[in-house]
Order: sequence, then structure tokens, then C-alpha cells
Amino acid sequence: MSADKDLISVQQARDLVEAAHRAQAELARFDQAKIDHICEAMVLAALRESPRVAALAVEETGFGVAVDKQEKNRFAAEDVWSYFKNLRTVGVVSETKDVVEIASPRGVVAAIIPSTNPTSTAIFKILIALKSRNAIVLSPHPSAAHCINETVKAMRDAGAKAGLPAEAIGCMTTATIEGTEALMKHKMTAVILATGGIGLVRAAYSSGKPAFGVGPGNVPVFVERSADVPKAVQDILTGKCFDNGTICASEQAVVVDAPIEMAVREQFKLQGGYFLSQSEADQLAKIVATPQRTLNPGIVGKSVEVIANMAGLSVPPGTRCLLADVAGVGRDHPLSMEKLSPILAFYVEDGLERGAARCNEVLHYGGMGHTAGIHARSREAAVHYGGEMPASRVTVNTPTTHGAIGFSTALPPSMTLGCGSWGGNVTSDNISPLHLMDIKRVAFETRPVQSKRPAVATQPAIAPMRQPAAVRNAAAATVTPVAEGPKGAPKVSRQEIAAIVDRFLANRPESTPPPPATPRPEYSAGGNAAVRREPANAPSQPQANGHKAAEFVSEDDVKRAIQKGEKIYVGPRTIITPSARDIGDPAEVFAKI
Repeated sequence: MSADKDLISVQQARDLVEAAHRAQAELARFDQAKIDHICEAMVLAALRESPRVAALAVEETGFGVAVDKQEKNRFAAEDVWSYFKNLRTVGVVSETKDVVEIASPRGVVAAIIPSTNPTSTAIFKILIALKSRNAIVLSPHPSAAHCINETVKAMRDAGAKAGLPAEAIGCMTTATIEGTEALMKHKMTAVILATGGIGLVRAAYSSGKPAFGVGPGNVPVFVERSADVPKAVQDILTGKCFDNGTICASEQAVVVDAPIEMAVREQFKLQGGYFLSQSEADQLAKIVATPQRTLNPGIVGKSVEVIANMAGLSVPPGTRCLLADVAGVGRDHPLSMEKLSPILAFYVEDGLERGAARCNEVLHYGGMGHTAGIHARSREAAVHYGGEMPASRVTVNTPTTHGAIGFSTALPPSMTLGCGSWGGNVTSDNISPLHLMDIKRVAFETRPVQSKRPAVATQPAIAPMRQPAAVRNAAAATVTPVAEGPKGAPKVSRQEIAAIVDRFLANRPESTPPPPATPRPEYSAGGNAAVRREPANAPSQPQANGHKAAEFVSEDDVKRAIQKGEKIYVGPRTIITPSARDIGDPAEVFAKI
């Protein structure tokens, strides 16, 4: 049966990608107004269905709190759309005098959806894919397949009514590892959005496709001595307890500056935190971690009451969060890991430097590149702390859960948070429609490139008109010899120049044959040289190495020589027109005899 399920999943992945690819070809031709109209319709459908699919998610997965999941759905639809609705994703998206940027969709997006935030992540990924004119196929976590498919159906139906090709949004109903791999590796898949465990993200990166992955978020938060302590504790509990801690950006460890330790402890107790004794902490650690020192999935997204019962603990009514003093970080301290539940590790360090070092240590134990937080009235302290953190997002004076995703900060709103090279990800950004477009750049020359060989105009040859001798003589008078030659060498007279020009013009190709009394000189090749063979009655020109100096050189002669890679041999009596000299000298065409 398992093998049959795998085969069904693989075939389903193939069919959905191929259908999405066909739909995307149509989608790519939509203008901005039509794309935005479709997205608006899907946003409204997601908001309308948000309470229902949130309840389905809790019922199906057993994770989190329905009202919090509903708020996450609203955020993924309304807040994300409000932020990106004016973003241009069709045609020219940016233009300056020198560079014009043109957006192109990537194609079919393969979207892997987790069980911790199933419906909100599905809403988010569908919206950013369609905004950037991509089709999308979702692979749901098997334990959340029903609520994810219900979310997809609501958005797809609304999009189709607004003009979307229905097959542009697909979702697997039979999701297995083999089917997900087939989806990611399909030749028509263009890019992968992978949200899930580290193994799945690694599989996405090894698929041979461009992939945006995420990482675990063992998030530390430092309460610095200048902090507003009551607000800091309130923010930490708000972030930690939201949806029972299922967002990866939720706080996992609190590091307190020593001078304010007692004030922070008191505020946690006043606001619903319960500090465990050492023996209670040891009991809790046994059900948080597996024997392999990995997180026990049975506690993920569960309430304090459920977790306390699992650990055999008795906690006061109204307890919102369990806190445990932890002596260190690493495998020997199970509560120092990412817990994805309302449990916090508690540390005390003296000063910003020591506090930042402890937070750095926590990030290195399963949270590299994700998120860190600080509570401080000192902006300088906050910025210094941020510089020390190997984290893509450092939130200040706000719940890390809400700050990292852009709910309570000015960061781009996102349900997919890159962890940069620290976390083995391709980007440290909050993923958005910008990551699902290819940008073509039309770039105009801003700095001319100098060349030793000038551009050669290629124009059709036009036969010269016959000119009266007087005109030719006048033109010849403007032509200069190539060189004066050594001192005392004979100079070329004006009459000789006129005679040379007469012979040259008379022998150029034209509609009527030249007079028989003026034989036409010809070119012959000698090595890399172009040599003019003159008629027997032409005035004598110097020779060297078997090459005879040309009598007259025009612009066309130079162009032909450049095109053929040949030389033109010239002597003291050679006449070169000014335009021929302008082209020939930089190209080093002339060889002197």
C-alpha cells in the first residue's frame, strides 16, 4: 500500500506541474491590472475562509490556537497584499536614463508547506507567486493536507472567477517524500519555496533547481539594563505564547543583564510565567528532547497545561509559559534547543558583551542566521548587539515572533524567512514577490570604449560621377603627400598630383567604361600587403622587397585593406586623401617604403 501511495503521489506531482506550466504560459501574458484584480479576489476569499481553515488546521494537526492561526491567515493575506499591491511585476518595473528594468515571471513554483503554519503559509505563497505571474504547485505536509487543500481550493476558485487559469494553482492531495521530490526535480519546475525541516530544505537545495529555503529559529532575546522591563517581559510572553510558539521566529531563550535580573524575574511571575525548580526542569527536559537530543514533536504547538501533564508537573492556574534556569547551551542542556512551544530557557549575564556572547552561543545551537532580539532604551546598545549577532533579523523592543515576519516592524511581511549563508540559505531576506521574478536590464552605454581600430561603415558601393578635369584638379590640390621624405628628396608638383588623381578617377568602376588611353591600375597580394600595379606609362614609384608603393590612396582603398587584413605600401610620392589618412593611420594600414 505504501508503494502504491508513493506512485500515486509521484504521478500527481507530474500531472500538476505540467498543467501549471500550461496555465503559466497564459498567465505570463496578463497585464498588471488583471494580475492585481485576480490577487484581490484571492485575498478576499482567504479572509472570508480564514476562521474555518484555521479551525481545520488545529483540528487536523493538533498544533496551536485557532484564534491565533486565524490572525496569521489574516496577516498572510491582508497585510502582505497591502504591502505589495502597488509593486509592479509586469513589463517595465524601473527606469532611469541609463538602465531599464523589465520583469519576467520564473514559471512554476514548487511550494513546500509545513504543518506548524499550514494555512497561513499556503495563503502567503499562493499570493506572492501569482502577484509575480507564476503558477504554483503546493506539496502539503501529510499531517496538514486537508486544511491546506481547503485553503487552496478557496483561493483557486476565487481566482478563476476573476480570470485566473484554474490550473495555475495546484495542490497535491497525496503527499509523500517521493512525490515531493518528483515535484521539486520536475523539468518544468522553475523555483522552489521550501518551508519545513532541515532535511527537506537540504533536499530542495540538492534538487538542481533554484530554491529559497529557511532554517530553524533558536531565537535568543537579550534584556539589556536600559530596557523598559515590564514592556520587555510583556513582549517576550506575547511572542512566545502566540499560537503556542509554532512560529520559528518565536523567542526560545531569555538572556538578562545581571543588574536587572530580579526585576525581570518578578515581571515574568506577575505576567503569567512560571519558573521551574531544578528537579522540575529535569522532568521537563525528558519530554522535550528525544534520546537522540532532537525535539520531541509531541510537544510542538501544545499548551502549557498539556505539556505540564506530559511531564508530570503541577503548575499554577493561568500559567502562560514555563521558564527554566539553564546552566549552558548544547546537547547536555536539552532546554537550550528550539522548543516550538511555550517554554523558555533563562540565562543571566553581566553586561552587553557577555549577553551578546551568550545569545551568539544559542544561535549556534540550531538557530544560525534566523532571528535575535534585544530590549533596550539605548539605540547604541541595540545596534552594537545587532552587529554581533549571526542573524538575518534583529528585532528591537518588540516580540521577535511579530517583528521578524514584519507584523510589528517595517520589514517586508513574510511567512518565509531566509537565514542567509549562516543557515545554509541562498538569501537572508524575508521572501516576497521580488524573489519570484527575473529582472532583465536594458543598459545603455555610459562610457565609450576606446579602440585602436575604428568602426568601418559598410555602405553599398556607388559608382562615382564623372567630374570635369577642373573639378578633379581642384580636389587634387587638397591632397597631401604621405611624407616629405629625407631632406633634399624631390617634392611632388601640383601638376603631377593632378595627373595622378585624373588617372585614379578615370580607372574607378562606373557605369561607362574608362577611356582606353588610361589603363586601370590593379591590386595584387604580396604576403600581407596590398600593392597597386600601375600601367607601364605611369611615373616610377619606389619599390622594396618586391612591393611597389601605391601612387594614390583613397578612403575606399583603406577600407578594403582593413577588411582583408592587408597593408598598403606607400612612398614619398604617394598621395593619400585626408579621409583615407584618418582611417588608415589608427588602423596601422600603411607600410612605408
